[in-house]
Amino acid sequence: MIEYNFDRKTSILHVRPLGPLTQGDFTNLTEEVDPLIVKSGSLAGLILEFKKFPGWENLGSAIRHFRFVRDHHKKIRKVAIVTDSPIGTIAEHVTSHFVSAQIRHFDSDQMALAEHWIVES
Repeated sequence: MIEYNFDRKTSILHVRPLGPLTQGDFTNLTEEVDPLIVKSGSLAGLILEFKKFPGWENLGSAIRHFRFVRDHHKKIRKVAIVTDSPIGTIAEHVTSHFVSAQIRHFDSDQMALAEHWIVES
């Protein structure tokens, strides 16, 4: 399950996984994000905030997640991973090789810094 909101002022999509990710989560996220991207051409950033990565409901959910990343990574300029989990650092280094967005890990108490990093030039 994913909770998300979009800040139109900063053009930041804030995503919080609350439970195992489902195919429907990515369908809903796509329906929300795609019109925003069409309207503005891209998003300034994406903030992924989680205490611990919840995993996927099933293999189909993981595949849908990877397709979402494939289809959207060129349309999001920066991705901030906000977590105290070690997966934040791993994700920063591994995914930076596969996506065009700049990726940076922040500790959970650095949300304001993550937002500032995204909106700065």
